[in-house]
Amino acid sequence: MNKKLFGAVAVSAALGLVAISRLASADPLPPDATYRPLPTVPLDVVRKNDEAMKPAVLKRQQALLNERYDLSNRAMSGVKMAGGRKTVQDGVRVKLKSGTTWDSLAAMSPGEIKEKNLLPAGFLPLPHVKQLAGGQVFPNEQIEEIRIAESRNLQRFDVDFDLPSHLTPEFPAPIFLTTRPELGDVSGGKLLTIRNYYAMMVGIITPVQMEGLRLLLTPFPQEEFNQTEDRKVPEQSLGVACLDCHANFHTNAAFHLTPDVRPQAARFRLDSTSLRGMFNQQIHGSKRSLRSIEDFTEFEQRTAYFNGDHVSATRKGVHLPDRPNQVAMMAQMQNIIDFPPAPKLDAFNRLDPSKASPEELAGEKVFMGKGRCAECHIPALHFLDNNMHDLKLERFYRVGQTFNDQVAIPDGPIKTFTLRGIKDSPPYLHDGRLITLADTVEYFNLVLGLKLSEQEKQSLVAYMLTL
Repeated sequence: MNKKLFGAVAVSAALGLVAISRLASADPLPPDATYRPLPTVPLDVVRKNDEAMKPAVLKRQQALLNERYDLSNRAMSGVKMAGGRKTVQDGVRVKLKSGTTWDSLAAMSPGEIKEKNLLPAGFLPLPHVKQLAGGQVFPNEQIEEIRIAESRNLQRFDVDFDLPSHLTPEFPAPIFLTTRPELGDVSGGKLLTIRNYYAMMVGIITPVQMEGLRLLLTPFPQEEFNQTEDRKVPEQSLGVACLDCHANFHTNAAFHLTPDVRPQAARFRLDSTSLRGMFNQQIHGSKRSLRSIEDFTEFEQRTAYFNGDHVSATRKGVHLPDRPNQVAMMAQMQNIIDFPPAPKLDAFNRLDPSKASPEELAGEKVFMGKGRCAECHIPALHFLDNNMHDLKLERFYRVGQTFNDQVAIPDGPIKTFTLRGIKDSPPYLHDGRLITLADTVEYFNLVLGLKLSEQEKQSLVAYMLTL
């Protein structure tokens, strides 16, 4: 791409008028996104353009989602998330290409699936609702709750959250503490905010943990939520808090783009992960492989908040938490968040035969053996191995395809996520491309060539519901 064309694209991108997909045939990955360009037009002009484009942006994303998935509300009978207020969704939601079945796909080689273009689109990377702009997008429940509690606006003028609420985690999520397991859920069904955290936690946590909690709930400037003219909210914003994304130390399905990949078209959607079980995790960040929660907490101020761009951060008012004091206290609070109870598991996270059903026990057998799940999700380590793995999904599809301005490139190594309490954390995979547990079973059955029977798949889902 020549410099003249590159300059035109950069200006047009700032205005939100040109999509990368228009250039995809010539250069799907233009070299335009190591640093985000500074604003070239006033905020009111950007807002006017963004608001005019918003209906088309949302319609395009909804069309992609409807093409890939069955988004209907089909809840499992009697299976609820840990707080008991939301039902787990049932069934495979990824749609197959015409003329194929899951069994016929499983019988093909990766090369054959790639040659015939038969990989279900729902297994491909899932684009951001507005890939060209990216940035943090919050679900409506979180936006409304923070508006009421703090009079702070997390609603962007250019995009909305794109998944229906029945496909997202329970909100607000229950909170379990390793230090006070006898208390059960200490949230009382409420969302922790900067306005109520002290009353909710006084007498339960230590002074160090209380200060860490305060910092985790304090809003600081972020790329789309700040004082400067390139924000994506109508009025000047105080920013966002760590626990806006990790609501009640869990996930609310808020998403943004990974800060660890460039250019913009290649960045993958990144779902906010649960902070449950941080005490047992030694690898943080899907790509960065940070080795302590202190490192992660400190580094997030330049990554999730500012796309890893220190230039942009300095301009907006970056918060630099003090490592020995503030960061340590934030980490101490995160490290006492426990998983929800799993009454059918023993001390080594194996099923108790006296409590589990025959189908659940059969699922554990598949998990430990034919399914190869336990090779990475080790039960005794809270279903982790603290490693990163590359599933090499690109064996099944043509790299370089563009979907809603995202260029599909190989995922590369991604960290192993815990499966404890997994029924509480839809959608699945690092980018939320898999909506249900049944989708994850079909995904790994195909990618790993497991050749599971229908009964083995069902038993595996039943087993994961006990975790």
